[in-house]
Amino acid sequence: MTRIKDALDAVAAAIIAQKDYLTDLDRQIADGDHGINMTRGFQAAMDAVEEMDDTTKPGPVLETIGRAFIHNVGGAAGPLYGTGFIKAAAVCDEDTKLNVASFEKLLGAAIAGIEKRGHAKKGDKTMLDALIPIHACFLPENAEGKTLFEVLQDASHAAKEGVDYTKTIAARRGRASLVGERSIGHEDPGAVSSMLMYRALYNFLRK
Repeated sequence: MTRIKDALDAVAAAIIAQKDYLTDLDRQIADGDHGINMTRGFQAAMDAVEEMDDTTKPGPVLETIGRAFIHNVGGAAGPLYGTGFIKAAAVCDEDTKLNVASFEKLLGAAIAGIEKRGHAKKGDKTMLDALIPIHACFLPENAEGKTLFEVLQDASHAAKEGVDYTKTIAARRGRASLVGERSIGHEDPGAVSSMLMYRALYNFLRK
């Protein structure tokens, strides 16, 4: 796993560039602070990783990113994304490489942490509606016979399908659940930020 810090910078840049878009999405069904919070989180994460002596190992970097989100971001994004990064960090080991198996393991751990922390599941109109379809692409039954980049591309399409799905359902978790059926027709901001993060990583890895 190489260029970890550069990958973080690429993902952060993508989120920061869409700050106003994410905030506008959130304003339609919730507090209107998702873009602001995600920008704050990634800025804090980049600052924290910049201070690390060694950024060649994914575990410590992911742990640092997670803690930066938890300590600096309010709302749901900080605790949920922070937990996801920290849980992914916990399953990193010497076998963690740029391959399908490592993606599957890290995403699976992150999703399990987010589900537990947020008491949410697929279909609740949350970030999980993008993350779970992304993860599914890396499962052995779906990735068999494919190259890493074919699976990465499949997951990019799955992320968009997950975001589109959130427009068809009512929110059952978070602030958006307070507007109930009126949230139908709107994309979930967390699902969108998850898609943007994944696609930024995918585009970085394609270089």
